[in-house]
Amino acid sequence: MSTIAHARSHAMTHAWRGAVAGIVGGIVFGIVMAMTGMLPTVAMLVGSNDAVIGAVVHLAISAAIGVLFGLLAGAIGDRMWSVMAAGLVYGLAWWVVGGLVLMPAFLGMALFPMGAMSMWSLFGHALFGLVAGATLYGLSRNEA
Repeated sequence: MSTIAHARSHAMTHAWRGAVAGIVGGIVFGIVMAMTGMLPTVAMLVGSNDAVIGAVVHLAISAAIGVLFGLLAGAIGDRMWSVMAAGLVYGLAWWVVGGLVLMPAFLGMALFPMGAMSMWSLFGHALFGLVAGATLYGLSRNEA
């Protein structure tokens, strides 16, 4: 196999592991979102207010940012706590970028909203990152 083909294969492996990790983290975060009534707000990103639509949108976003996490975290190493710490930092970064900037901007709301929902969002993004990190670690260990 050529060096380029090997690198492409390696990147694809990290990407699909990241997508799976993002979906698993997204499911756990989605439970928090369902319990706190956040899913209809997520659905507003696609012109709906239905919680089921919000859950689908949330999982699609989770898979997409999971791909990026898989590609970035692939170089972290094989220590569980390192990958989980990277996941936590990644989740917190997405709380700022996604929860406090992009989502409010797309919905015509004030940026950097602070309140009870923002704190639940912070908790959910941190949980997403930890679970995605643990899942990514597990997938990497099982196929190494």
